Amino acid sequence: MIRHVTVTATRGTKEWVLRSVEAGAVSRCTRLSQAADAMREAIANRLGLPQDGFVIEVVPVLPGSFEAEMAAAEECRRAAHAARSAAAAHWRAAAQVLADAGLSHRDIGTLMGFSHQRAGQLVVG
Repeated sequence: MIRHVTVTATRGTKEWVLRSVEAGAVSRCTRLSQAADAMREAIANRLGLPQDGFVIEVVPVLPGSFEAEMAAAEECRRAAHAARSAAAAHWRAAAQVLADAGLSHRDIGTLMGFSHQRAGQLVVG
């Protein structure tokens, strides 16, 4: 069974400080993506395991406001997707209204600011 080792990464002034309480190991790295590799040898030596005998989970210690900002950004992304979908439905409906009134795809495109090919794609029938 492969063991899991947790490493906390705390940002210092110019580097990440890495700690594994369970292995009693400490290290540093400049980029978070380097954290697991920076700790692998130290953890292996402290626990007496081969370097491929465990999985490292890096847990960054981040400012509390980060999670709230990420959640707000995700909500905005969902709202933007919904708004794009609604706008597309209205564009199709508007093009269909003009087509039902007998306008050509070229005229629809001119009125709506699209090419006649795009107007043709918007019109259902």
